[in-house]
Amino acid sequence: MATLAHHSAETEIEPVDYLNVEFGWKSWLLTTDHKRIAMLYLISITLMFFVGGAAAVAFRINLLEPEGIFAPETYNRLFSMHGIVMVFFFLVPSIPATLANFFIPIMIGAKDLAFPRVNLLSWYLYVIGAAFTMYAVLRGGVDTGWTFYTPYSSTYSNSYVLAAAFGVFTAGFSSILTGLNFIVTVHKMRAPGMTWSRLPLFVWSNYATGLIQVLGTPVLAITLLLLAFERIAKVGIFDPNIGGDPILFQHLFWFYSHPAVYIMILPGMGVISEIMACFSRKRVFGYNFVAFSSMAIAVLSFVVWGHHMFLTGESMYTGIAFSILSFLVAVPSAIKVFNWTATMYKGSVSFDTPMLYAFGFIGLFTIGGLTGLFLASLATDVATHGTYFIVAHFHYVMVGGMVMAFLGGVHFWWPKMTGRMYPEAWSKFAALIIFLGFNLTFFPQFILGYLGMPRRYHAYPPEFQMLNVLSTAGASVLGIGYLIPIVYMLWSLKYGPKAGNNPWGATGLEWKIQSPPTTFNFDETPIVTEEAYNYGEAEGVHG
Repeated sequence: MATLAHHSAETEIEPVDYLNVEFGWKSWLLTTDHKRIAMLYLISITLMFFVGGAAAVAFRINLLEPEGIFAPETYNRLFSMHGIVMVFFFLVPSIPATLANFFIPIMIGAKDLAFPRVNLLSWYLYVIGAAFTMYAVLRGGVDTGWTFYTPYSSTYSNSYVLAAAFGVFTAGFSSILTGLNFIVTVHKMRAPGMTWSRLPLFVWSNYATGLIQVLGTPVLAITLLLLAFERIAKVGIFDPNIGGDPILFQHLFWFYSHPAVYIMILPGMGVISEIMACFSRKRVFGYNFVAFSSMAIAVLSFVVWGHHMFLTGESMYTGIAFSILSFLVAVPSAIKVFNWTATMYKGSVSFDTPMLYAFGFIGLFTIGGLTGLFLASLATDVATHGTYFIVAHFHYVMVGGMVMAFLGGVHFWWPKMTGRMYPEAWSKFAALIIFLGFNLTFFPQFILGYLGMPRRYHAYPPEFQMLNVLSTAGASVLGIGYLIPIVYMLWSLKYGPKAGNNPWGATGLEWKIQSPPTTFNFDETPIVTEEAYNYGEAEGVHG
């Protein structure tokens, strides 16, 4: 993809990697190195993932018995905190704050992000938001669901709504600052020769994500402020008993929260593009279509929120318009899936661990996307709205899609981030366990939803028990699958074999520098002379 300017023997210096330049905790907590901040995010997000996962395990245990094991109030708090933690503190920041934070500057030939101190501030805001949310958990939790629907959340709930809402509000500013940093960095700090048509697709996807973060997240912040204002001052905004309108909250919430689905999934799509090109040894088929499909998703994501509200009394014509737009937003996603498939056609496909996660992503995301078409249709949405069909669809997109892409990206770039390889046999085994455990967990929920089992109920009719037991068993397998990579990744930091600069034989600027990278990535500014993903002859080009 590029050549790097060579150094004369007199100007060469001993490279110092970002992991070992200083060891003190102060050097990490005050760092402005985008790579270290990405690692701080990775640790924080992983901790929040296991907090949210623990809540999921608890309420899945509750669903082993038709009458439930916990009290209804406890069950409400468990699934609410699972959703709040997973959506706002794992899914939304997972790839942008970690992998994109680490690699976007390197991929475009920059020494850092445009605003290094703002980048560090974004991590502190994330930690402060997580702390307030954990405070809500420790004091008894929230029972509103992750959507904070009014008027229950603003008037009637006796749980710690304000603490959790303030945590989400603060984390939202972290997301805004991250997106702003990416947009400015991509516009202003590309290396000479790094034209828009040469950008890696991972950069394209996170650039589109940054636009959604900057434009959409303030709407959520305003919504939560209004919720808090009504709860504290008793001013009628959403509560109809004091002159408010609860449907207004849904409009505001979903105007952000449906684009937020693409904040979660677009970066994952960028990861899959990188993996597909590398392990098929081919340029991504239809590069321009894949790049601009990311921008199309970003634009269309803002005009489809109404399909969440088909049952709220909106007019038939409004419903038809949102239904058509919801079908339309599936087209750019379908373009990506078709083009990834075409990339593998007649390619030299290898089945390394990152590619296994990419296969899992395509299969699970496709199921999630196709079932989304059922929910975009007025007639079928009426039948499945509020059932476990929605739960299964959402998790096939977010967990089957985004988490598979996140794990694929971590395995793909781990050698570059740490300079160490992980055990390939264990990593392939974990990928298989996660794929099987996921399907065993969530596919029965499609059937439960089709049969009419409502979500968010702590009890259910006895005839649904077998499918719920299957789902809980699958969650156990899935949990084990998620624990295995933690173990061997930590093991690899000390005992893993050294990776070298380019263990996958990949193209891209990040693979032409040392592993792990130096503090400022490049000693001299690289000059980009080749197209993205120029496999074949480009495999012999080294910095």
